[in-house]
Amino acid sequence: MKIYMGFDDTDVAGAKIGTGRLVRMFEKKLPQGARLWGALRHQLLLDDRIHYTSHNSPACAVVEIEDAALLPELIARAIAHIEELASPGSDPGLCVAPEDAALDDIVAFGLCCTHQIETQARAKALCATAGVHLSGHGGTCDGIIGATAAVGLTAYGWSGRFLEYGGLRALPDPITVAELEAAGILPVMTDVAAKRLALDAEIHTDGWLSPRLWGGRAVAPIVEKDGRLTALGKKPRDAEVAE
Repeated sequence: MKIYMGFDDTDVAGAKIGTGRLVRMFEKKLPQGARLWGALRHQLLLDDRIHYTSHNSPACAVVEIEDAALLPELIARAIAHIEELASPGSDPGLCVAPEDAALDDIVAFGLCCTHQIETQARAKALCATAGVHLSGHGGTCDGIIGATAAVGLTAYGWSGRFLEYGGLRALPDPITVAELEAAGILPVMTDVAAKRLALDAEIHTDGWLSPRLWGGRAVAPIVEKDGRLTALGKKPRDAEVAE
């Protein structure tokens, strides 16, 4: 069973540990019987009326567990992780939902957060109705909005960029199509005349392989220029604030 664990607003300007990094670090806190399937960064609305730290990008850890009885311990460990590493003055929020929960309204909420302003009250109401965990851990607790959105967008299956996925950061550059597929990442050409790639074709990542969550799986969008295959990466600013 997959568990979606949304974190948001755990840092302040200049903090050494941003939300994305905090979520990746949570892998080391997982109990026996749990493993990190992936960690995702999501992009929400940028608007001056929203008090985000730098880029309004919550993160979601997707954790696979063998026994649903582990859920309370997962939540307790996530809360302890936030309390240990969140920056003083931040407004952290945590949302935790099993994949088999009734998440349709939370998915819709997440999609809304990408283009309009949402509220704590609506996040609380939707999570209460769905029976999923939602909690604030300091300051205004505004992070519960982004945490809920991160769960919804991950459950949606067509949003987000992987911060971690099966040893993502240890993969070579360049990497062959066969090696990517063996790592569980599907390379997909994005050109108008897209072609199927040969298994021995080399893909350059420029040191920043950044698969997307498309169709509920990790997909690496590939472009070709002057005969060179390149995986679409991430903007330098994304790396600075989310990694």
